[in-house]
Amino acid sequence: MTAGGLLRDERIRRRMPMREVAARAGVSSAAVADVEAGNPASLETYARLATALGLRFDLSLADPRRRAPVARDVDAVHASMGEAQAKHLRTLGFHVDLDAPYQHYQFAGRADVVAWDLDRRSLLHLENRTRFPNLQETFGSYNSKRAYLGAELAARIGIGGGWRSETHVIVGLWSGEVLHSIRMRTSSFASVCPGPSDAFAAWWAGRPPGHGRISTVVVFDPRSDEPARHRGSGEQARRRSRRRRFIGLSDALRSDPRYRDYADAARALQRAPRSFAAPARRSS
Repeated sequence: MTAGGLLRDERIRRRMPMREVAARAGVSSAAVADVEAGNPASLETYARLATALGLRFDLSLADPRRRAPVARDVDAVHASMGEAQAKHLRTLGFHVDLDAPYQHYQFAGRADVVAWDLDRRSLLHLENRTRFPNLQETFGSYNSKRAYLGAELAARIGIGGGWRSETHVIVGLWSGEVLHSIRMRTSSFASVCPGPSDAFAAWWAGRPPGHGRISTVVVFDPRSDEPARHRGSGEQARRRSRRRRFIGLSDALRSDPRYRDYADAARALQRAPRSFAAPARRSS
């Protein structure tokens, strides 16, 4: 409630209407109203609103003696998802950027992960989500990036005529929390992300789609599998199948979760190799 009040007071001091703050932050006006009314929101929402109002977002916990180990980072799981994706896409030879900013008139925000292939003129945009506390906010932010991010990046990179193909993906953590959200709102996800998960699989295999605009959803495990040279046949092959890095919407409706919830994923990633638990960093 204190954060909501501070944001409201700053907005009023700056004489900014709610819709302007929402547009700058890349969220809905309803989300701004909810936060200002004292309703809880995601850390990302608070950070976006603070940035839109020129405030510095700072997080602190009241009692460090009771602080859980997973709370040392604002969102360590989100960072690990981006790091794992960027590392893999870079090894395939793609240009990669993390936390890439974009601006289209009143619409502004940052893309979690973008990758592109200049020869094919193909773009990949990943919107990573560890949870879905507010689907309206998620879809609003994602749709604005899907509409404007491609043209902004093409102009920045200098690709005349734009991209031949754009693949936009909502990537959820492979957790019980995320699977529950998808199963409760399957029609909503299918409407916003009607494309096949094969498009993301093609990028992951190093073969981006050659044309078209695709929007899809997958759930993703940021932990790596064992090295390929250690894999065998029989039971090892079956274990390898169960250790897929991601699955699409149809499989998510019947899949078991890899993690119970966000905290379970954070603990697992703390035990994972350092390259998959490191903070996200920008690269190109």
